Amino acid sequence: MPSSNHPKLDIRDLRVEYYTKGQNTVALEDVNLKIADGEFVSVVGPSGCGKSTLLKIVSGLLKPARGEAKIDGESIKDVPDQVGMVFQNDALLPWKTVQDNVRLPLAVKGKSKAEQEQEVNRLLEMVGLSGFGGFYPKQLSGGMKKRVALARTFAYDPDIYLMDEPFGPLDAQTRVKIGEEFLRIWEKVGKSVLFITHDIEEAIALSDRVIVMTARPGRIKAEFKIELPRPRPFYDIRFDPQFKALQREVWLQMAEEA
Repeated sequence: MPSSNHPKLDIRDLRVEYYTKGQNTVALEDVNLKIADGEFVSVVGPSGCGKSTLLKIVSGLLKPARGEAKIDGESIKDVPDQVGMVFQNDALLPWKTVQDNVRLPLAVKGKSKAEQEQEVNRLLEMVGLSGFGGFYPKQLSGGMKKRVALARTFAYDPDIYLMDEPFGPLDAQTRVKIGEEFLRIWEKVGKSVLFITHDIEEAIALSDRVIVMTARPGRIKAEFKIELPRPRPFYDIRFDPQFKALQREVWLQMAEEA
């Protein structure tokens, strides 16, 4: 059981190095970050600053050269059961239907067929895909594929959602729509989120905090607490004066690193 004495995610003194063709590249240096249970934190920064590397550390796919990352006070040594990943590409299985893609984590959990069926139907309705269970990924639009990927992650029901520019490939209108739907669902499930994005508007609209990283080696340069009221309709919140002021401050921090 999670302990209330620990943050959900605790990253301390993190240094990450890559060795390529005999050369050592420092991707992250002295990164310290805590995320509370149920908190939504976005990370922005220039390309190559180590944003995705940070997710790989939390997901157990990379080992740090120094420092550590902990979930509920326990050091991450292998791929932890508590995390669920949503990637820029949706990683759907093309030979499986929408229903079977969403069903997969439920089957792994050992749910009965009746439980799987009930949960899949609930999740597809939740993401607006009722009636599409028998479709294959190639028959879906980009926005629909993203909804399937989100439904599959919700089926896994992780403690922490790790999201690596999940809405990046979508057109602007679809991106806003899917982001707003994800936010609506997240407000119901209340899980922790570490969200990587290049989009400052998206980061502010979604998050409780926005972290700005420096150019490589990535360090935490600035942190902004987002105190805009929830719920936050994407189409309206972007025109709020407080939103615009935050957007400018974050942009100025980012511009110095370009």
